[in-house]
Amino acid sequence: MFRHKGRARTFQHNFRLATFLSFIAGLVNICGVLALGVLTTNVTGHFAYFAEGIVKEKNFSGIYYLFYILAFLAGSFVSSLLAEYFMHRDSNAPHNASMFLEILLLMFLGVYGDGFLLEGISMPLMACILLFAMGLQNSLVSKISASAVRTTHLTGLFTDLGIELSQLFFYKEQGQRKRLLGSIGLRCGIIAFFFLGCIIGGVFFVKIKFRILIIAAVILVIALVYDNIRLWYYKIRKRIHTQE
Repeated sequence: MFRHKGRARTFQHNFRLATFLSFIAGLVNICGVLALGVLTTNVTGHFAYFAEGIVKEKNFSGIYYLFYILAFLAGSFVSSLLAEYFMHRDSNAPHNASMFLEILLLMFLGVYGDGFLLEGISMPLMACILLFAMGLQNSLVSKISASAVRTTHLTGLFTDLGIELSQLFFYKEQGQRKRLLGSIGLRCGIIAFFFLGCIIGGVFFVKIKFRILIIAAVILVIALVYDNIRLWYYKIRKRIHTQE
């Protein structure tokens, strides 16, 4: 799911990656909305709120929206920096560092988030942590899938889905239609699992609050361990076949 790159990736690899991480993004997004009143998986709306603070209040009262934008950008930057660093050292799993960092951030807020709210610790700071984590994830997914997959926001997905649905009326050649249907299926899967993550996250947030992020972190740990076990298995099998 994570380890295949470039031409080695198949539709199944991208579909599993997309649905799995879009579910995590849905969990994080609903947690940010319900606990902090902030969208924590995209930054489009934050530009409008930042501009509103300048235009209506004629000051920088909405400056924290700028920090939200920069937090997401920083997450994307750090994720790509880590991936490039480990790729240039011939790592078999250059994504591990970004995934591990995302897991740590989600686990940290999952454990301490409710206490932070009770103690009055800055909600914008907590939102920035979640936006940074989602920036990490979106950059990671984009690099792994060669920009075929985005998991943290849906605006572009609905745009692409609308375009591809219209193309169904014109693309009749079997190969073209198969690729088009595969792309439509991928986008529908991302949308469905993001929505599922929001619904399940919302239901559980009512009961366990920020601890929903612990569940998200544990799911990521399981996926990362499973992917690395498969990588080690194939490396050992290849070594055995080479010796034979």
